[in-house]
Amino acid sequence: MASHIHARNITTHDPIQVKLLEEQCIVIDENDQQIGADTKKNCHRMENIDKGLLHRAFSVFLFNSKKELLLQQRSDAKITFPGYWTNTCCSHPLSVEDELDVQDNIGVKRAARRKLQHELGIKPEQVPLEAFDYLTRIHYKATSDGQWGEHEIDYILFLQQDVDLDLNTNEIQNIKFVTQDQLRNFIG
Repeated sequence: MASHIHARNITTHDPIQVKLLEEQCIVIDENDQQIGADTKKNCHRMENIDKGLLHRAFSVFLFNSKKELLLQQRSDAKITFPGYWTNTCCSHPLSVEDELDVQDNIGVKRAARRKLQHELGIKPEQVPLEAFDYLTRIHYKATSDGQWGEHEIDYILFLQQDVDLDLNTNEIQNIKFVTQDQLRNFIG
């Protein structure tokens, strides 16, 4: 069972994950309009979420040519939701020029490609931007452990590609490809 993580103990956590908390997320209003930027740490603290702090995010659902969905189990080193099974890749576009571009959701797609490489070792040439299908956005809020959580407008991206994987074990501890029936059994 993952231990609870408290802000006062942040220095006891994995130094790579702590460093990632400095990244600048895109702070938005309820209409997904950028109103600023803040650290990943501040965006994921429940004390800020409870005050309404909202940021932009994405979730990638990658299917192979057999129509199997790639799921990942988050590393126990993760500060939010350690050890949880989730979609292929979920993260945040950063408050940088290439990822702030909202035309045709290109900034979010660039961020997704960046994180697919970071977490799963998928080379950018295996996931061209035009291969990402934007489905919708959802307003999502969840508590991880009482101290940490999520409050985001999440862009849902589908992708069907056969890719080579080279897992970053600081991000992911396990993966599996599942059929539609296997997914139903997995979450049911």
